[in-house]
Amino acid sequence: MKDTGHFEVSKLNPLTENPNSAVLCNTHDYYEVSLLVGESTVQFAGQVLQLKKQALVFSSPNTPQKWEHKNSVRHGYSCIFNKALFYQHGDIAKYSVFRPEGNHVFELTDQQVNLLNKVYEQMLEDNESEYPGKNESIRLCVSELIHFALRMAPTTIGAGQPISAPQRIFAVFMELIEVQFPTDYSYNSIRLRSPKEFAERLNVHVRHLNKVVKKVADKTTSQLINERTMQEAKMLLSQTNWTVAKIAFVLGFAEANHFSVSFKKHVQLTPLKFREAGAEFSPMTNLVNQF
Repeated sequence: MKDTGHFEVSKLNPLTENPNSAVLCNTHDYYEVSLLVGESTVQFAGQVLQLKKQALVFSSPNTPQKWEHKNSVRHGYSCIFNKALFYQHGDIAKYSVFRPEGNHVFELTDQQVNLLNKVYEQMLEDNESEYPGKNESIRLCVSELIHFALRMAPTTIGAGQPISAPQRIFAVFMELIEVQFPTDYSYNSIRLRSPKEFAERLNVHVRHLNKVVKKVADKTTSQLINERTMQEAKMLLSQTNWTVAKIAFVLGFAEANHFSVSFKKHVQLTPLKFREAGAEFSPMTNLVNQF
């Protein structure tokens, strides 16, 4: 049976409370295209991009972003969708606006904002209707937003010197590692563990990712993943009373003994010896151990 996909569109109301609030965009399996009007900054791939007035912004599972809204007159539209919306219409992840090395923020003129307002209003109207062909109409509207931006490329908002494609891929790779932590809940394990899994999320071949990481950091992809994982392991061993098996699970290890071997190789102590060597439980331990 054909999956018609998931789609939501909404009008963004002006922000009148906490005007300097920060928002982490972590869409997991969803893609997002937003029309934002107002002063903001976005942290992405090692850069801080300044939005002075208005922009069209793309985000995806491959491009974690953090927005900080600077004033109280921000408004616009946002739509989110998954890959199934484009079933039999190509791979949405291949568009450069959704790839880590591509442009994701496009500054707009007032005239361009007026044009895009109409596209979003059409999606709002279609989404609330009983029109049998509304999914196709919505897909065409999303495609129009994508190709509108592609025609503008490489125009983006930036600060400082632009970074190269390998540097941007590396920065997004490191962000994808970091957004998995801290691991607060014992029933939720991290989702990405292997270089291949990270490469698939970044929509690049694993050999290319390994080459990029080696060039930028002079370390292997596995080294960087393991270093951050072991850092988290040491925190959990010192600040919680979780069992080694539970820690192994939340850190994505299939077996507790695999975790113990990896930990000893990295730290030169077994997990239990590390804990016995002086780990003290923090005031947050009881709260964390409720889960």
